[in-house]
Parts: sequence; structure tokens; C-alpha cells
Amino acid sequence: MKTLVKILATTILVMVLSYIMPGVKITGWSAALLVALVLGLLNIFIKPVLIVFTLPVTILTLGLFLLVINAIIIMLCDALVPGFAVSSFWSALLFSIVLSFCQSLVSGTSEKEKS
Repeated sequence: MKTLVKILATTILVMVLSYIMPGVKITGWSAALLVALVLGLLNIFIKPVLIVFTLPVTILTLGLFLLVINAIIIMLCDALVPGFAVSSFWSALLFSIVLSFCQSLVSGTSEKEKS
């Protein structure tokens, strides 16, 4: 149930951010749901591999290279999901930062409500 709520929250956030941010376009709610699912799967299976392969660079940049990895994940999602388009690497980077921040706010408020 918790995973379903996270996917639905991510779907809503993706839809809202596509309206707010220039360079990010989405065709509808079904595409937003597919983006949320694909992002979840990419974060589970691909992101750890990328982190391991880029560990020296990540250590050298004190973890800032993880932002680049997040942007790469967004661009992979752009390539995999029809109806989702990100215009540039910088748009993907900004989208990933804002989406991560919003997801942490949503998960923080849901955790606070449980207490």
C-alpha cells in the first residue's frame, strides 16, 4: 500500500512539474503514471549500477555527481516512455532536483501524520 501511495504521489508531482517547468512535457495522466513506474524501476535496477561504476568520480565530487546520475535516469525515462519529453540535460537535472525535493516533502509529511 505504501508503494502504491508513493507511485501515485510521484505521478501527481510529475504532472504538476511538467506544467510548471519549461523543457518538460507530458501528454497526460497515463504517461505520468508510466513515468512514475519507470522511474521507480530505473532507480531500483539501473541507478545502483551507475553509482558503482562512477564511485571514484562521486567521491571526488563529494557526492555531487549523484545529481548527474539522477539527470541521466530522467533522460533514460524520456527515451523509454512515450508521451514524456525532456528537452535538454539541464532540464533533466533541474527536474530531477525539484522532483526529489518534492518527493522528500511528501514522504516527510506522510511520516509526520503517522506519528
